Amino acid sequence: MHWYVDVFNKYAVFSGRARRTEYWVFNLFNVAVSIVLFVVGRAIDFTLLQGLYALAMLLPSLAVGVRRLHDGGRSGLWLLIGLIPLVGGIVLLFLLCSDSQPGDNKYGSVPKYIGAHI
Repeated sequence: MHWYVDVFNKYAVFSGRARRTEYWVFNLFNVAVSIVLFVVGRAIDFTLLQGLYALAMLLPSLAVGVRRLHDGGRSGLWLLIGLIPLVGGIVLLFLLCSDSQPGDNKYGSVPKYIGAHI
């Protein structure tokens, strides 16, 4: 849960690096909350509820994605490859699942050892 909250502490921070755990746990919670809000929105006949949440999550989702790419030593502009149908999504998924670049890179120190949560 703290990984989800940590992303909110860096709501629109596009600099630095993000571990795989931070990225994927944030997205897991994001999908779960979206599903719950979709169901609740349908139940109370307010289908806009899930859309408002998605809009609120746009900036932190982009920020954590950019930081995740930085962790592999890549520019955040690689997120744009996801706009290419099918092939772009597969390439982006591979990049987001890749391991961290060992040691410091031009985007910062290795996040595994900075403020490690146990």
